[in-house]
Amino acid sequence: MKLYTSPIAPNPRRVHVFLAEKSLEVERIEIDINAAANREPAFRAINPMGQLPVLELDDGSYLAETMAICRYLEGLQPDPDLLGRDFREAATIEMWNRRMEHEIALAVFASFQMTHEFFAGRVEQVPEFGEVSRRKALSRLEWLDEELCGREFVAGDRFTVADITAVCAIDFGRVVKIRIDDGQKNLARWHATVSARPSVSAG
Repeated sequence: MKLYTSPIAPNPRRVHVFLAEKSLEVERIEIDINAAANREPAFRAINPMGQLPVLELDDGSYLAETMAICRYLEGLQPDPDLLGRDFREAATIEMWNRRMEHEIALAVFASFQMTHEFFAGRVEQVPEFGEVSRRKALSRLEWLDEELCGREFVAGDRFTVADITAVCAIDFGRVVKIRIDDGQKNLARWHATVSARPSVSAG
């Protein structure tokens, strides 16, 4: 297998952390997104959406989309389980992972895309929407701080893909001044715990 990736993008980092948790080694092919290599015809032949990450399977086919890749990797290496040990837990983890994607990650990414110079000339930027997205992300960090009162991890009592999604989104948020507030003690405790994991610190 080969993973088409970038060391600076948050979604590829989610797969990097997932792989590290599984102790899986996959050849990495870095795509220079600063030079917009992911928008070139050669890469679009691999993924017409022009997005990373992409996993090339041994049969020469390709899997795009972060969670699709993670589900495939979970099938290859079920231990340690990151997506749910039974259908009930899997549903709970899916619920929380979707919340981390839709309530935090997408707001962070929209703020970056709409306001940062990286995307100038690449997309039609609407700075006002970027600022709205930034405020939404900050409000969702307040919400997550409250949710983490009484439990150690995002989806329950153990580390799962929901924590991977959350930490990668929150860490990336620093680029657009989205940070954990000093008063968000539960969120800060969680962040310190997950950031200390070798998979996250190396991801």
